[in-house]
Amino acid sequence: MTLPRRKFLRLAVAAAALPAYARNVWAESYPVRPVHLIVPIAPSLTPDILARLIGQRLSETLGQPFIIENRPGGDQTIGTEIVTRAAPDGYTLLLATAACAVNASLYDHLNYNFIRDIAPAVGLVRVPLVMEVNPSVPAKTLPEFIDYAKANPGKINMASGGNGSPQHVAGELFKMMTGIDMVHIPYRGNMLPDLMAGQVQVYFGPLPSSIGFIQSGKLRALAVTSAARSQSLPDVPAIAEFVPGFEADAWYGLGAPAGTPVPIADKLNIAVNDALADPGIKAKLAELGAQPMPLTPAEFGKFIVDETEKWGKVVKFAGIKPAS
Repeated sequence: MTLPRRKFLRLAVAAAALPAYARNVWAESYPVRPVHLIVPIAPSLTPDILARLIGQRLSETLGQPFIIENRPGGDQTIGTEIVTRAAPDGYTLLLATAACAVNASLYDHLNYNFIRDIAPAVGLVRVPLVMEVNPSVPAKTLPEFIDYAKANPGKINMASGGNGSPQHVAGELFKMMTGIDMVHIPYRGNMLPDLMAGQVQVYFGPLPSSIGFIQSGKLRALAVTSAARSQSLPDVPAIAEFVPGFEADAWYGLGAPAGTPVPIADKLNIAVNDALADPGIKAKLAELGAQPMPLTPAEFGKFIVDETEKWGKVVKFAGIKPAS
């Protein structure tokens, strides 16, 4: 039997719409089983605490457990690769970090492309770093430090958490934008004892782990790396007040394997942004020195592209290579 042309076209359009309809229905019921949130960093650190805070809230909101899985190693590349290889169904998510953007340029032969293989879902928070020095450094302000560094090229040691770490690239961006020369000293462990002993002089440290030493006078804060001052250290200026355009926050967001249905990413986005607006969650984030970064999937995707390009320039300028 031959179908009339109009009826055939109606049936064809309806058939083509079925997969999209099925995806939308699937997304509406999401999640129907536990969701695994891969954290590419060891337990007990700020990113892990953040993931557990948000994961608990999502469990309550969406009605299924959000299980935190710590998969550290390879400068966060191991955990990231696990997510890129997972099924694109919303049940394996990544706590994406600033290091993911840096790694895109730091490593020549990754088994994935972060921008291509991770679908952005939502921004979570920014965490400022704080430029802190040993009290023996004669500079009391950021302009004084820049003048001191220019007068003593190569004589200031800058500690970091390792090659390509957020602390390292923040320091290299500062060097690039100010034209000063500091010697990078990478650490695998805690560098704060050496900083307080004066064996290294400056460190771009995470605000949460630094604030106690600053408040006790064991370290001196010169500036924070966020675009504006931090509520945690309101009397400490932002580097951008003296070096226009400087910004080097640690940041975190949620990503999923590429190809994850858009409605699932949208559902996660709404749930997370609702959490970030909650006064109780805001108070807990403030204790971590974190500032909410609510972004749509499209905005978070653009942010990731911009960050990858920005840190790629710094990695190239400074000639940064992964630790051997």
